[in-house]
Amino acid sequence: MEYFDTSPIELVGYAASLCVLLSFFMKNIRALRIVNSIGCALFVLYGILLPTIPVALTNGAIIGVNVYYLWIHKK
Repeated sequence: MEYFDTSPIELVGYAASLCVLLSFFMKNIRALRIVNSIGCALFVLYGILLPTIPVALTNGAIIGVNVYYLWIHKK
């Protein structure tokens, strides 16, 4: 059963992918940005663990964009 021979790093990547995917099904933009940020944070962790710096940097920047828009819409 090779399907269950998954490393913890791969599980982080799958969880990140699932969060990002789920965020696109959300109609509420605030919820979308929060769930997407969680997925991106997991991708940052994934990028650090691999290590794949472009993955970590890109998703870190996306978190920044999400936080920015959450912040300006909060006012």
